[in-house]
Amino acid sequence: MSALLQFGTELRFRDPWLLLLALALPLGIWIRHRRGVPTIVFAPSLFLERLPHSLRRRLSSLPRVFQSLGLLFVVLALARPIQRVRLPLESEGIDILLCLDVSSSMAARDLDPAHTRLDLAKKAAAEFVGGRTSDRFGLIRFARYPDLLSPLTLDHRALTEFLEALQQVQADGLEDLTGIGSAVARAAEILRTSPAKSKVVILLTDGEENVATAETPHEIGPLRAARMCQELGVRVYTIAAGIGRRGSGGEWVDLDTTQVRELAERTGGAFFEARDAGAIAGVYGTIDRLEKVQFEKPRYELRERFLPFLLTALSLLLAGRTLRASPLEVLP
Repeated sequence: MSALLQFGTELRFRDPWLLLLALALPLGIWIRHRRGVPTIVFAPSLFLERLPHSLRRRLSSLPRVFQSLGLLFVVLALARPIQRVRLPLESEGIDILLCLDVSSSMAARDLDPAHTRLDLAKKAAAEFVGGRTSDRFGLIRFARYPDLLSPLTLDHRALTEFLEALQQVQADGLEDLTGIGSAVARAAEILRTSPAKSKVVILLTDGEENVATAETPHEIGPLRAARMCQELGVRVYTIAAGIGRRGSGGEWVDLDTTQVRELAERTGGAFFEARDAGAIAGVYGTIDRLEKVQFEKPRYELRERFLPFLLTALSLLLAGRTLRASPLEVLP
């Protein structure tokens, strides 16, 4: 019933002046009534008033009622009823590449004795992905080299499985370095061909750039990667996880976050520090609020609704005609 009422209140007419034709209906009924009694009076009509109140007598006016209503619906159809229908909002998704550091230091349990830095990072990233159904996500793991594990996809379940399978590289192995610049550059290269209006990289690391140094000028450092992102319209959010790095004597030493901070600022992103168990999830929550999915403005469509009125009119006229040819018809 509520849907029917809503439908009725949303109706408009393209040619409302044609509704004036409805005024001709009572005029036609009045003219027909003024014609008077026919010259030859048929028996049932003559005695109709004297008949008992039978079902046939009660229904004798139905043909005229149906025909009048049918003509009324013809007029309504001619006036071209239309309905203003709101179209579904279409979201403008964001393309996001997650870059997670898998160097051996991510096995530290300084944030939570029960979980490694990488465990906490994976859990927070999975929750972040699960809450953004309209966005495409990709995944890059990096230590010395960046590896694309998942291209941009809406299959969040598959991406989460890749996240869960991440492991640290072997300590002191050939890969156990931190190439932040090369990871961001790889992400920017992937996002280069993205049609999305908003392209984002979220990089989480617990170390400092030690691949691109003064001795390796051919390597891509964080600031060079920042210039690439600026040219491609890619925003970078950087997260420094943990309370620091181990010094030569085993003590904790604060990270030098200058490069990752500047990387984020130059690209229009933001830099965060996560120094306790809940901080990583909190950072992802902040990024979630910053990177809102944009919806297009509400759109409406005018739809013709004359057909239901026309079909109703034909049904009523047919019903009236049928009833006149039924036992309700007055025969000589």
